[in-house]
Amino acid sequence: MVRDGYIYALSLLVVAAALVWFTGAWAWASLPLLLAAFFLWFFRDPHRAIPAGNGVIVSPGDGLVTETASISTPEGPRQRISIFLSVFNVHVNRAPISGTVSSVHYQKGQYLNAMNPASAERNEQSIVTLHGTGADAGLEVTFKQIAGLLARRVVCRCTKGQQVERGERVGLIKFGSRVDVLLPASAELRVKVGDRVKGGATVLAVAPTGERR
Repeated sequence: MVRDGYIYALSLLVVAAALVWFTGAWAWASLPLLLAAFFLWFFRDPHRAIPAGNGVIVSPGDGLVTETASISTPEGPRQRISIFLSVFNVHVNRAPISGTVSSVHYQKGQYLNAMNPASAERNEQSIVTLHGTGADAGLEVTFKQIAGLLARRVVCRCTKGQQVERGERVGLIKFGSRVDVLLPASAELRVKVGDRVKGGATVLAVAPTGERR
């Protein structure tokens, strides 16, 4: 359970208790009690078995794969995988590879629907780039936590120079949102549009390691 779930739920339980105290009717407490239960469920943080292997790139979040595309970046060609997180998905985000955080960039922006392709560039987001170490040595993978129509807060717990492990918890997006992953052009994709993925557990792609690509 993410700490935020306890905070929201406890606050709503206090509201429910106050309503019962002042009105003497439990009916008034039904809505805050239901909301408390929803927040405890929404901020769940289940255990995940993290795949092993060289160059394995796992999903940073739970959701639906909405796009796989080859794109051009200032650093050269890349592949992009976009994953939509609905309010029913786990919203804890995980590191796609083991590596060192080389950059963290927060971008203010809009709150377009996360299904809109324009949200990848125009919405509020945190952009984290990892340089692979260990079994992922030589890889460079970037992932974006993108706010959506309902998501109004992106929580990124990465700092420049930090070492993270594949599948490690690195942040959270509150409510509906999107995560994008930029992979090496040479990576072999293991998912397609329409697939449902789980953060830290689903292999998105496998890329050659050693020489940076």
